[in-house]
Amino acid sequence: MTVIIQYVQLDRSESLDAFIEKRLQKLTKKYEWLISADVAIKEDVKDNVNGKICSMELSLPGPRIFATSNERNYELAVKETISDLEKQLKKRKETFKTH
Repeated sequence: MTVIIQYVQLDRSESLDAFIEKRLQKLTKKYEWLISADVAIKEDVKDNVNGKICSMELSLPGPRIFATSNERNYELAVKETISDLEKQLKKRKETFKTH
């Protein structure tokens, strides 16, 4: 799976890149039909409590799926976003099963 990570008005973080890649590799092992992932990391300066936003869009057979989360740090935002994507992938996998 191809992973594209964009930082919107932020400096690139090698450790966060590695964290995202590791989490997405787990998804790839479970759902081998994933094609690519577009990840956007940004910060909402108006949100004093949370404000760390992670958005992901996965390309796969059929319509793309998308999830986003707003947490107090980027690692939590990535975990929450991938959790939301995994729920959507489980539903999509059910439609692939033949009767």
